[in-house]
Amino acid sequence: MANSKRTLFLKRRLRVRNKLRKVNAGRLRLSVHRSNKNISVQLIDDVKGVTLAAASTLEKDLGFVGKNNIEAATKVGSVIAERAKAAGVTEAYFDRGGFLYHGKVKALADAAREGGLKI
Repeated sequence: MANSKRTLFLKRRLRVRNKLRKVNAGRLRLSVHRSNKNISVQLIDDVKGVTLAAASTLEKDLGFVGKNNIEAATKVGSVIAERAKAAGVTEAYFDRGGFLYHGKVKALADAAREGGLKI
């Protein structure tokens, strides 16, 4: 029986996270979640179990509520870079979860890099 898209997504997410945790122990994690309508990102300290900064298209200040396109992802990436700087963070590793590094996820990562966050 063939695997469903959801099963493949979950396998890919576990594989990516396990590899990243082995290599980047002790570093902050920039975690991305993409849905059909929104995109969000969090800067997480796994050692303390605390979210240091977050940004999402659900925030009315950004003006992209309910939008999930490359333009919105770019804006969210630049906002998370600003908030990371405000929290005193300059470096993190990028956790794409089970999402492919293409399109919106790539645009978010590129915008965060341009904003000064070292990924």
